[in-house]
Amino acid sequence: MATIALTKDNFEQVVNGNDMVLVDFWAPWCGPCKGFAPVFEAASEKHADIVFGKVNSDDEQELAASFNIRSIPTLMLFREKVILFSQAGALPGSALEQVIRQGKELDMTAVRKEIAEREAGAQQASVEGK
Repeated sequence: MATIALTKDNFEQVVNGNDMVLVDFWAPWCGPCKGFAPVFEAASEKHADIVFGKVNSDDEQELAASFNIRSIPTLMLFREKVILFSQAGALPGSALEQVIRQGKELDMTAVRKEIAEREAGAQQASVEGK
């Protein structure tokens, strides 16, 4: 599957409508972004079951800011609407494959349970004034 352009208009729909979405925040002037682009594209061809999206952070500054993107490229992996991975810097192909494999193998029921427990703990601490 080829990569798709993500914008503030389609980002939420793409992430919410697909099991797994890998997002590359990039800019046309960014040298490391240009170097990472073929790696990202090759992975998109290899993993047709994953949506590979690219956010041009120059054109989509509001979207990039909403994820606190401070440097590019930044790669984010969403699965079932949960951010599992977020890292700045161009990854080599082997590291990208490892991120994808780990994302696929993760038990999302356990992840959601852990998120719920953390939120409940934070809420309880807030109620207790801690």
